[in-house]
Amino acid sequence: MENIRRGFFEGERALFHGKDLSIEESIFDNGESPLKHSSNIELYHSSFRWKYPLWYSNHIRLKDCVLTETARAGIWYTTDLSMENVMIEAPKTFRRSRNISLKNVNFYHAQETLWSCSDIRMEKVIANGDYFAMNSRNMKIQDLELYGNYGFDGCENIEILNSRLMTKDAFWNCNNVTVRDSYICGEYIGWNSENITFENCTIESLQGLCYISGLKMINCKLLNTTLSFEYSDVDAKIEGHIDSVKNPSSGRIHAGSIGELIMEEDRVDIMATKIETDE
Repeated sequence: MENIRRGFFEGERALFHGKDLSIEESIFDNGESPLKHSSNIELYHSSFRWKYPLWYSNHIRLKDCVLTETARAGIWYTTDLSMENVMIEAPKTFRRSRNISLKNVNFYHAQETLWSCSDIRMEKVIANGDYFAMNSRNMKIQDLELYGNYGFDGCENIEILNSRLMTKDAFWNCNNVTVRDSYICGEYIGWNSENITFENCTIESLQGLCYISGLKMINCKLLNTTLSFEYSDVDAKIEGHIDSVKNPSSGRIHAGSIGELIMEEDRVDIMATKIETDE
């Protein structure tokens, strides 16, 4: 493997089709697509300062690197990429890429980030932006902090552990989602989705957890959550109080107490849902 140390690269496609390179303490400055169509690249303590740095690339490793705000749309159509201790200021990072590993990565401007990707592992990631991870699949996530609206729209096969999600309207149009030991603050959480499980989670929402087929909740808390479960097929064990429940379509709900229960015979079969409270 060829070693490049303290390089300074300018101009379009500076290392186009680069192969078998170890790049250290280097700067990719003004110039698009510096490592387009590259393969087997290791990058350490280096920075990208312009657009499209890693497109159509394979077998890429980044550690202690930076993608500045101007390194927009940085990693598209790329396979087998890992990042550790990386700061990303740029939006639109990751599109239609697969086999991605992220550890200690900060997405400071995560608009349109991680779209239509697959086979993703995340650990200790912070992301701030709307529509994070839209239409992605096969994700295993631990210790994520997400700030921004509409997270995980249209996703499939997701496992999330020990995370904090401050995201309005999360998990819409999803299939096969499991969230454990996490805190979620949003509004219309989970609409139009199938097979969603929340275990040991604390959730705050307005009219959340509605229009879901196969919703399972195990030892969860619902804070300031109103008009929940409308038209959902639900199996829920809720610790403590639920402010209000409206027209679940079927299943079972067990809670400490329910402030307002709305069951309209002309909208749902009220006998199809068993509702129990400790009271």
